[in-house]
Amino acid sequence: MRKLPLLCLLGIIAVVHLNAQHPVSVSGQVQDVQNKPLVGVSVILLQARDSVTAVSAISNEKGAFLLPGVKPGSYIVSATALQHRTWYSKPIDIRQNLVLPVITLYDSSRQLAAVTVSATKPFTEQKIDRTIVNVDALISNAGANALEALEKTPGVLVDENGAITFKGKSSVLILIDDKPTYLSAADLAAYLRSLPASALDKIELMDNPPAKYDAAGNGGVINIKTKKAKNKGFNGSVSASYGQSFYARTSESLNLNYYTGKVNLFANLGYSINKGHRELAVSRTYLDGAGNTASVFTQTNYFSPYGTSPSAKIGFDYYVSPKTTWGIVYTGSAFNRSDYRPTFSYLYNKTGSLDSSITANNRNTSRFDKSGINLNFTHSIDTAGRSISFDMDYINYRSNSDQSFLNTIYTAAGSAKSQQQISAEVPSVIDIYAAKADYTQMLGKTKMETGIKSSFVTSDNEADYFNVNGGLRTVDYNNTNRFIYKENINAAYLSLNRTLKRITLQAGLRLENTNGSGHQLGNLYRPDSAFTKHYTSLFPTAYLSYKLDSAGNDLLNLSMGRRIDRPNYQDLNPFVFILDKFTYFSGNPFLKPQYSTELKLAWSHRNKITLSAQYNRITDVQIETIEQNGTAFISRNGNIGAWDYLALSVDMNLRFTKWWTANLYSDFLNYMEYHGVLYTGRIDISSLYFYGTMNNQFTIGKGWSAELSGFYLSHRTNGQFDKIPFGQVNTGLQKKILNNNGSIRFNVRDIFNTNTSTGNITNVPGVIASYRNNFYGQTFTLSFSYNFGRQANTAQKRKTGSADTEAGRAGN
Repeated sequence: MRKLPLLCLLGIIAVVHLNAQHPVSVSGQVQDVQNKPLVGVSVILLQARDSVTAVSAISNEKGAFLLPGVKPGSYIVSATALQHRTWYSKPIDIRQNLVLPVITLYDSSRQLAAVTVSATKPFTEQKIDRTIVNVDALISNAGANALEALEKTPGVLVDENGAITFKGKSSVLILIDDKPTYLSAADLAAYLRSLPASALDKIELMDNPPAKYDAAGNGGVINIKTKKAKNKGFNGSVSASYGQSFYARTSESLNLNYYTGKVNLFANLGYSINKGHRELAVSRTYLDGAGNTASVFTQTNYFSPYGTSPSAKIGFDYYVSPKTTWGIVYTGSAFNRSDYRPTFSYLYNKTGSLDSSITANNRNTSRFDKSGINLNFTHSIDTAGRSISFDMDYINYRSNSDQSFLNTIYTAAGSAKSQQQISAEVPSVIDIYAAKADYTQMLGKTKMETGIKSSFVTSDNEADYFNVNGGLRTVDYNNTNRFIYKENINAAYLSLNRTLKRITLQAGLRLENTNGSGHQLGNLYRPDSAFTKHYTSLFPTAYLSYKLDSAGNDLLNLSMGRRIDRPNYQDLNPFVFILDKFTYFSGNPFLKPQYSTELKLAWSHRNKITLSAQYNRITDVQIETIEQNGTAFISRNGNIGAWDYLALSVDMNLRFTKWWTANLYSDFLNYMEYHGVLYTGRIDISSLYFYGTMNNQFTIGKGWSAELSGFYLSHRTNGQFDKIPFGQVNTGLQKKILNNNGSIRFNVRDIFNTNTSTGNITNVPGVIASYRNNFYGQTFTLSFSYNFGRQANTAQKRKTGSADTEAGRAGN
C-alpha cells in the first residue's frame, strides 16, 4: 500500500510528461471597446525568448480565433487590427490546451498624440526556401497594377509584350496564392494588368521551390500572394489608363469584393485595347566554299498588331465553419487580334549589286478564347495541425487564325517578275482536366506535407494551307497539317520541415510520371505519323537555414533542387508556319524535356543585404535553333546538349534619407556555357555577363511621390544568338487624392527608347547573320485609380486551382 501513492505520483508525472510532448492549442476571442466582436484580427503567438512567430490565425465573424499545433513553451500573444492599437500579453507558459480571456482592442485614435510608432516593412526578406518582396514597401505601387509591381521585383524582367523572366530564365511558373493562373503568357499579362497592386500582399521568389509545387519551370516559381478579406462589407477598386507609344493604348479594370463572414463574393473585370508596333531587321551574308561573299540578303519586317482583350474572374468562397471552406472560381478571357505585316526583302549578288527584291503583304486575323472553372475545398481536421485540401479544374482554350500571304518578286529594275498568294486557316482546341489533394500533419516537432495530382490534356491543332490563283483556292498538301497531342501527368510528393534551435531543416521529394502521344494525320502527300513518350522522374529538394547569431540578424541559407521543363504543346507540332518566303517556324515532335539541378548558398544581414552564389546545370537544353534550307531560315526549338550557369548576386535595401529609399539588385557575375550538338555540327559557347536593377523611391510630401528605376543587361550569348547590351530607364510621378483613396499617376517607360534586342546569329554554316528587333517600348502613361468601400486588406482568398503548368504550356 505504501507503493500506491508513489505509483500514482509517477503516473501523474508520466501524464504531464506525455502532454508536454504533444502540440496543444490556444483559443480566444477579440472584441472592441463596445464589446462587439472584431473580425479579421491577426493573432500571433510569439516565442518569448526571441519574438519569432510560432503560429498565427485570423479571427472569424464572431471574433473567435484558434492557434493549433503549439509546442509547449513560453510565449507572448499579440493581436493586431487596422485602426486599432496592437495588444500584447505578458509571457505565458503554455503546457496544455488554453483558452485566453477576452482580448479588447482600443481604437488607434485613443493613443496619445505625442506618441507616433511607425513600422516599415523591408522591400525584400530572405526565408529558407524563398525571397519575399513586400509590395506595399514601394510607394509607387499604390495605383499601379500587378504586372507593374512584378516589373519592379529584383531579378524579374517584363518585356514590352508582358513576357516574364526571372534571373534571365523564361521558364517561370507563375502562381497566385499558391495556386495556378491557368493562363498563357499573353493572357496572364492581360490579367495582371487588370489586377491592382493594392490587392497584393507580397511576391514570393523561389529558385528552388518546395516539393509541394509542380516540378515544371527551370526558371523557378513566382508566387503572387493577395491580401485576405478581413472586414465585412462591400469594397472594390476601379482604374483606367491611357498610354501613348508608337500607337495609343487603353486599359480599364473593375474589382469588386463582398464579404459577409460566411460568404466572400468577388469579381475582377478588365478590358484593354492595344495597338503595337515592332520592326525586325535581318541581314544574311552567304559565303562560298572559300569563305568569300556569294550573296547578301536583307529584310525588314513591320508588325502592327491591333487587339482587344476582355477578361473576367468571378467566384465565391463559402465558410462552412471556421475550419471548413468551399470555393468556386470561373475565369474567362478573349483576345481578338488583327495584324498587318508588310515585309521588304532584297537580294544582292557578290559585287553588291541588287539582283531582285520581294514585297510580302501578310495579314493575320485571330481570336483566342479561354474559359475555366475551379472547385476548391480546405478543412482543418483538428487543433494539432492536421489539414486537408483539394482542387479540381477544367480549362478550355479555343483559337482560330485566318492568314494571307502575298509575295511579289521584282527585278533589279523594279518591274514585277512573278507573284505567289497563299491563304491559311489555323484553328486550335486545347482541353485540360486537373485535380490535386494536399494533406498536412505535425509529427512531433516535424511538419509533414504530402499530396497527389493528376492532369489530362488534349491538344488538337489544324493548319489548312491553300494556293490562291485568280481568286480560286486549291489545297497545299505540302504544308496542310493536323496534329493531335494527348498527355497525362501523375504526381505525388512528401515534404518534412523541422527547427532545431538555430538550424531549420526542410527536405522534400516529388515524383512525376508523364505519358504523352502525338498523332499527325496524313493527307494525299504525306502518310500518318505518330509517337509516344513515357517517362518518370524524381525531383528532390533540400534546404538548410542557420542563424549565425542568437538574434537571427545574420542567416546562412543553403538549398538544392531538381526541376523539369516540358515542351509547349505547340512546340511538338511538326507543321510549318510561314512568316515569308525566306523565314519559317516549325515545331519539333522529337523535342525532349529539359532537366535542371540548382545549388544556392546565400548570406543575409537583417534583410538589408543578401549575398548569394548559385549554380545551375541543365541537360537536353531546349532553345530556339536556326537551320538553313537553301536561302530560307527555319526556326524551331531543339535540344542542343548541356548548359552550365554560375551566378554571384547581391540584393540591398538602402535608406539614404527620410525621403529617399532604394533597392539595388545585381547578378554582378554571370557565367554560362553551352556544350552539345546542333544539327550536323557542335556548339561550344561560353559567356560572361552582368545584370542589374535599381528602384529609387522619393517621398516628396503632401501626397506626392516619385520613382526612378531601370535595368541593364550586358553582352551575352544564348544558344545561337549573340546579343549586344541593352537596358531601360523608367520614371514616374504620383499624387494621392480623394482622402488617399484615389491616385493619379504619370509614368514614362523606357525614357530613352533603349530596350531593343540586337545581335548576331551564329553557328549557321556558310552564313553570317545579324538582327535588330525594335519594340518601340517608350510609353507615356496617365492613369487613375480609386478604391471604394471598406478598404481594410480587401482581396480574395483563393483565385486559382490545380492546372498551373498545363495551362502555361498551352501557349497562345
